[in-house]
Amino acid sequence: MEVKTMADMMAEGKQPEILFWVGSAGSYDDRAKKITRAFVKVLNFAKVNFAVLGTEETSTGDVAKRAGNEFLFQMQAMMNIEVLNAYEIKTIVTCDPHSFNTLKNEYPELGGNYMVYHHTQYIKKLIDDGRLKINDEVLKGKRLTFHDPCYLGRANDDYESPRDLIRRLGVKVTEMKRTKSRALCCGAGGAQMFKESEKGTKEINVLRTEDALQTNPDIIATGCPYCNTMITDGIKFKEKENKVQVKDIVELIVEVNNL
Repeated sequence: MEVKTMADMMAEGKQPEILFWVGSAGSYDDRAKKITRAFVKVLNFAKVNFAVLGTEETSTGDVAKRAGNEFLFQMQAMMNIEVLNAYEIKTIVTCDPHSFNTLKNEYPELGGNYMVYHHTQYIKKLIDDGRLKINDEVLKGKRLTFHDPCYLGRANDDYESPRDLIRRLGVKVTEMKRTKSRALCCGAGGAQMFKESEKGTKEINVLRTEDALQTNPDIIATGCPYCNTMITDGIKFKEKENKVQVKDIVELIVEVNNL
């Protein structure tokens, strides 16, 4: 795949349109890597001049901050800001709403000021600018429901960018009973993914998967690698792997455009 690092770009004396912030999940988790590759395919298809930091990218510090370690968060953030500012980065796009929220809302007070897009927002921009078209025939008639990522929806009040893309896919969309500002968390946010469950009768990801299954979907669409993992685990718990697919929106765009 054609992916240049910022170091490569600097060596050529060039500046990319955007920096693609891959994020921890997109770098290390085998399932999330597929989302990363799908977004790269879309960027290449739309002829976007982009780069990644590669080995110079480290955690945004989101998990440290949510878990209450502000000191570690600021250390991680300052390291990233030094690298980003040294490369004179202006625009960042990421498939991870947690990274999106941290880079957009929490880096400015530490000296990191950038235009930050969630990948669904940026893909919508590519379509609006006439750089990308979506084939609405491939998934026609498929039943789909969408799970809102907390850090794109409630934290940043964007419920429409992902839905705008979904409407273009030609699928039959059914919203869950809890949706948009009332959507239930998948159970991974706020560093919850990395701690033991608390007392209760049911895992949150199973409860959220039940919300989704009530819509009788062929596909559950997500916009976050952590949501994808949690809903996929919920589908396995309900033994529905053979009937329901869990896919990131960008993976569906790759599928319909045969990239």
